[in-house]
Amino acid sequence: MSKIHFIGGEKGGVGKSVTARLLAQYLIDHNTPFRIYDADLSHGAMMRYYGDYTQPLDISDAESADRFAEEVITSGTTAIVDLAAQTLAPLSHWIEETGLIDLAAESDLTLTLWHILDDGADSLMLLQKMFHTFGEQPNYVIVRNFGRGSDFSAYTASEAAALAERCRATVIDLPPLNPGVMRKIDHYSASFWAAANLNGQDAENHLGLLERQRVKIWLNKIYKQFAEVI
Repeated sequence: MSKIHFIGGEKGGVGKSVTARLLAQYLIDHNTPFRIYDADLSHGAMMRYYGDYTQPLDISDAESADRFAEEVITSGTTAIVDLAAQTLAPLSHWIEETGLIDLAAESDLTLTLWHILDDGADSLMLLQKMFHTFGEQPNYVIVRNFGRGSDFSAYTASEAAALAERCRATVIDLPPLNPGVMRKIDHYSASFWAAANLNGQDAENHLGLLERQRVKIWLNKIYKQFAEVI
């Protein structure tokens, strides 16, 4: 079965690429074949951290998008697509034009739309817009990113939450990682595996023992939730 995970959220800075990196590391650690398509060409996070698995994708270019989908469908693999901010319009246009949602329903293709939330009102508005755009057919995963907000009570009482329930969306929480540790990981351009496992004997740029422990505990919390949706 082919699977496509679109990692979005429409806003910049909500943690889309961090979530895509975590999902990639989860699949690596669970020996699951996969490909990454970096559709955030201005940022290129997946090319930087998981370059051996990654190729660029221009979702606004029909030929590029069609080629990506055909590669995934014919290979029977899992694909992670790290979307740029403000991608909903070209993505929905391409999906509607190709009938991809109906094709998934008729074949061995699973589409999952991920929406990464901070605790702002605009993030909820964009989530609601996603549900109205794609309807109830795709799978949805909502990620409440506690690294980008601490109070998600507004989500609980929102129309977006009601739509999420109607669309049978899965809601997971991304716990925060110590900011200093995350800065080091980003500065070293390290995969999450390298951050959790490499010490001074293995790499010049490395985290300390307790910093590596923080990363391992953080990954384990996230992996338990990913196991419910992957």
